[in-house]
Amino acid sequence: MISPNYVLLYVDDPVASAAYYADLLGQQPVDVSPTFSLFALASGLMLGLWSRHTVEPKALASGGGAELCIRVDDRSVLNDMYADWSARGVAIAQRPVAMDFGYTFMAIDRDGHRLRVFVREGA
Repeated sequence: MISPNYVLLYVDDPVASAAYYADLLGQQPVDVSPTFSLFALASGLMLGLWSRHTVEPKALASGGGAELCIRVDDRSVLNDMYADWSARGVAIAQRPVAMDFGYTFMAIDRDGHRLRVFVREGA
């Protein structure tokens, strides 16, 4: 069985994006360079931030075409994250709302990538 464990986001400035995600995730990257930064998340997922200017072959897509999703345990955790991220000035594309899969909100990172926080409900 194949089990993907890396997500790569193409960013303008991997150093600045690493600082952004370190603040948002509450943890430091394991590697930072001008062209690539890497987070080793507790879930086992590796989150790479690769310079869109140096990736080969050249990336044709920009942020917003997919979502990085963060599942939390309950609505109170989600509401606390929403309040915290909003207070930090994180761009919010969707306020907390109940949808068919659960309760969710959406933020947008500095490169236009969609960050969905959700609680699975009703399934």
